[in-house]
Amino acid sequence: MTMARACKPMILVAVLLLFVVMATDTESRDRRKDERGARRKNGRLRNKGSSARRHNGTSMNSSPDPVLVTAEGESSQTWEEDYEKSIGDMVAQVRNNSALSKTKCAVDRRLWMSNTRSLSPWSYSINHDENRIPVDIPEAQCSCSGCINPFTMQEDRTMTSVPIYTKIPVKRLLCDTKSRKQRKKKKNCIPEYRTVVENIAVGCTCIL
Repeated sequence: MTMARACKPMILVAVLLLFVVMATDTESRDRRKDERGARRKNGRLRNKGSSARRHNGTSMNSSPDPVLVTAEGESSQTWEEDYEKSIGDMVAQVRNNSALSKTKCAVDRRLWMSNTRSLSPWSYSINHDENRIPVDIPEAQCSCSGCINPFTMQEDRTMTSVPIYTKIPVKRLLCDTKSRKQRKKKKNCIPEYRTVVENIAVGCTCIL
C-alpha cells in the first residue's frame, strides 16, 4: 500500500508531462501550418503583382528616359513627327536668317551665334535630296581654310578648320525612280523608304 501511494504522485507527474509535451507538439504543428499558409498567400500576391506588371508592360514602351515612356505605337510616330518638324524649323531659320549663311572668314562677336563666334567659323547651307525624308537638312560648311588667331583676329593658316560630323537617321528611297539606268538594272525594284543613317556636318573646329 505504501509503495502504491508513493507511486501515485509520480504517475500524475508523468501524465502531466505527457499532456504538456502533446500540447507543445500540437502548438508547433499549428504554427508551422500558419507559416506555410502565409508563405502561400504571399506567393500568390507576388504572382499577381508580376502578372499585372507584365500586362502593363505590353501597353507601355520601356525607355531609359521617362519622358519617352508612352503608350505602345505612339512613341515612334510622335518622335518621327517631332524630329521632322525640328529639321523643318532649322531649315526655315537658315533661309530666313542671313547671318547663318554668311561665308565670310571672320569672327563676329556682336552676334550671339556659335557659328560666327567660333575660331573656326562656319555657315549653313541646305543639303537637298529628293529621295530622302527630310528632303532638306541644314549642314555646316567651314568658312575658313585656317583658323582665326585670337590675338590678331586674322586667319592663321598654320592651323586648319575641319567639319564636325554627326550621324542622323533619315528615310531614304531604295530605288531612284527617275534614273532610267536603274530601272533597266532593277526591273523588280519597288521604291520604298527605309531608315538609314547619314553623316551631316553640324559645325567646325580648329586643329593643328
